Amino acid sequence: MIGERIKVLRNEKNLLQKDLAKKLNLSQQTISLYESNRRQPDYLTLQNIATFFNVSVDYLLGRTDIRDFSKVHIKEPEEKYISDKIFEDIKKLSPKSQEELIKLIELYKIRDIQEKKAEISDNQSALD
Repeated sequence: MIGERIKVLRNEKNLLQKDLAKKLNLSQQTISLYESNRRQPDYLTLQNIATFFNVSVDYLLGRTDIRDFSKVHIKEPEEKYISDKIFEDIKKLSPKSQEELIKLIELYKIRDIQEKKAEISDNQSALD
């Protein structure tokens, strides 16, 4: 997928493999290997390619067909709204209630840790 996208983008700019290689400080052979999907660019090179062609890394990876995310409105996750609402509700509580809530959260954290340890122990026993 990456190779095909690099090749299409390179051709759209009317660049030869050697021209793109020079601009990215790579060899022509490396570009050829990328385009034939016989080699994958490392993370930094992938970022450089995306920057050069003004596309997202997700586009190069084939995770989206949207090239330019600046034209897309990204909706805030519902979780953010929920967490903001929870914090607003906590602020409305009395100091004593806030303290009790903190203690309750600490108890839940301890319980979660204990459950995770038990799960790890069970998984380890199953492997033995």
